[in-house]
Formats: sequence, C-alpha cells, structure tokens
Amino acid sequence: MEAGAGGSGTPPAGEGRPRAHLAALVLARGGSKGIPLKNIKLLAGVPLIGWVLRAASDAGVFHSIWVSTDHDEIEKVAKQFGAQVHRRSPEVSQDSSTSLEAIREFLNQHPEVDIVGNIQATSPCLHPSDLIKVADLIQKEGFDSVFSVVRRHQFRWSEVKKGENRMTEPQNLNPAKRYRRQDWPGELYENGSFYFAKRNLIEKGYLQGGKMAYYEMRAEHSVDIDIDIDWPIAEQRVLSFGYFGKEPLKEVKLLVCSIEGCLTNGRIYVTEDQKEMVSYDYRDIVGVDLLKKRGIQVRLISERDCSKTLAAIQLGCIAKVGTVNKLQVLEDWKKDMGLSWKEVAYLGNEESDVECLKKAGMSGVPADACALAQKAAGYICKSSGGCGAVREFAEHIFLLLEKVNSVRKQMKAVSPAGKDAGRK
Repeated sequence: MEAGAGGSGTPPAGEGRPRAHLAALVLARGGSKGIPLKNIKLLAGVPLIGWVLRAASDAGVFHSIWVSTDHDEIEKVAKQFGAQVHRRSPEVSQDSSTSLEAIREFLNQHPEVDIVGNIQATSPCLHPSDLIKVADLIQKEGFDSVFSVVRRHQFRWSEVKKGENRMTEPQNLNPAKRYRRQDWPGELYENGSFYFAKRNLIEKGYLQGGKMAYYEMRAEHSVDIDIDIDWPIAEQRVLSFGYFGKEPLKEVKLLVCSIEGCLTNGRIYVTEDQKEMVSYDYRDIVGVDLLKKRGIQVRLISERDCSKTLAAIQLGCIAKVGTVNKLQVLEDWKKDMGLSWKEVAYLGNEESDVECLKKAGMSGVPADACALAQKAAGYICKSSGGCGAVREFAEHIFLLLEKVNSVRKQMKAVSPAGKDAGRK
C-alpha cells in the first residue's frame, strides 16, 4: 500500500482519549438501472453486497456496520450478513440522488457516528487488510478523508467530436518517445471502492477534503460491476482474488449431500400400488462422478429411509438414511476420515441441515432451499434441488480448489526452497 497526502487537518487523538465512532456504510438502492437488484444478485454464489460486508466485519475496525437501502429484499440480505439497516427516505433514493445526500441523511439520524467509511457494494474483491490500513490513516495519522485508487498504465488522447476539424492530441505521453511499461510508473485513478471521511467534512458537503490521503489498492482487487457483461469476468476475478473469510481455504476431501431437496427435488410420487418414485437430474450424477475422479469422497444423508431410491440410482456412495441427527453423522464421518472441518463440504436445503452447513468448511444450498439454510450457507446455487444443484456445487468446489492450488504455487515460488528450485 502507498498513501499520498494533501491539504491540512487536525492531529490524531491523543493517548487516553476515546476513539471516534467509525461506521461502515454501504449504499444499496433497489432501483439499479444497469442490473435489476444488482446489489443482491449472486456473484460466485454469494450476494454481491455480501462480499464487502464480510470484509468489513472481519476487518474488526468498525464500531458499526450499516446498509442504507430502500428495498425489503436488500434489507433481508444485509441482516443475514450481520449488518444493521438504515431505511433511506424516498428523497435520497431517486435516480438523480447522490451518494453524498444519502450519507448526510444517515449522519443526521445517527449522531453517534464520527467517521463514515462509505464502501461500494460493487467492489467484491475488497479485503479486510485494506480497510484496516485505511482506518489507521484516519484514526491514528489524523487524515480527514481517505479514498481508494488504482494504478493504471494507459495512454490518454484528447477526444475529437464528430464534425470537429482538428486532430487529437496526446495527454500524458510523447508519441516520439513512448514509455515502455516497466519504465513508466503509470497514473493513479479513483476506483470507487471506498471513501472514508470525518463527519464535519461531510456536513460541509464534501467526501474528499481537509487533510487528504489516497490508498492504492492492488490492481487485481480493483473490480467494479457496472453492466451485465462484467458479471462473468467479475466472478472469475473473485474466485481468484476475492476474500473468502478469516480461515485459509483447504482442499476439500469429503462432500456430504442431503438426498431430498438436493440430489432429488424433494417430491415423492406414489403409484396406485403404493410404490414411491422420485426423479433426479442426470447432470447431478455426472457431478458426483466428477468429484470422485478428483479424489473427493461423496457421501449421502437423509432423514427418510430411502434405501430403495439409492439402490435404483446406483451411485455407489456411502449413505446414512433414516437419521435424526445429521450433525452427529457428519462429525463421525469427519473423525473416521481424519479430516478438519475445512476439508469437508456440505450441500443441504432444510432446517435440519443448518448446523452442518455452519460447521462445514465449504457449504452450499440449492436455489429453492429454506431461508434458514440459505442464511447458513456460503454458496447459493442458481439451480434448484434435483435440477442440477449438485453438479453446480461440484463446479464451485473445483473452482475453489484451483484457488487453493494457485495459492500453493505462489507460496512455493516465494519460499527459499522454491527460489532455489527455480535457479537449478
């Protein structure tokens, strides 16, 4: 990180003085024009706003974390991630409303707040370490405002509008002596990830002013989602560079899947001769086979005695049916295999799965899972139970395994042994 300063301001609080109340504030209006309800659209299985709320929570520097919204569904998701909700007024929820107007309304209703960290919901690669350093700049080094920037190596030219009889002109280069990338430090651009400012500055109508500093974010963490075409690109970036929680990712070695509502759609068809039938999606069977080929053991669990169903599907997986305590079964399997919770993945859909979802290092639910299960899960599938959710969750596991392997390669490259190996 590099910070640049300018302007003038007050010195930091002295020893013994109470630290100013720093509030994280995420503005999440429901009326997004580019992508409807963009702020809670699933990105890599997590609602978009969830990525920054997770980072803010784990940073541990905020006295309170808020989402300002005018929409019931956004409020619901915000609370699931532990944030408090400020219901903004219609006056500051218009297409023409500015961020500053929404922040000032928030401050008017929350006199306890001294500093606002306005974090953009559309920056899913934000990490707690960035927020910790920015909080120090304001609380310990006495800056009045800090904002995020990213370094870019782009040559700029003046715009020539249609019908104008003139030539374009270089803005930041000499065409006769073009820089090589490695010889040019580039330029700093605001990336919009966050704006921190003290109350007195905001009340004067500014988010940037007084004693100012910028915080330079890593280029790979600088992601902003504006239009639909950015979504798949952002998902890949998040899977590679996003923040997944305090605990480091580990390679999954066991997936436990609930049968009803995950492997099947939960429906039971009864024939005239009282025989039960269920349906499943062949894509899910392929997903199970792919997991096995990657060395991941798949086990099934159910509260019903569905032995005949399993025999018909012929998955060849260890299964526990007719159980009343899924968590105990999961703990026994984990212990028998000598695994940590980080090496266990769980796919469930009902209230009886909630504790298992909370314990597992990687957890997922189908799109039609109950609300409590969705709240406990780390990944929400786009597919419903019995309609490809198992295959989708398998793909999610594979993508995160690629992230684990990528981190391992990076650590090996910078370790002394790795460096020695590279010189041989």
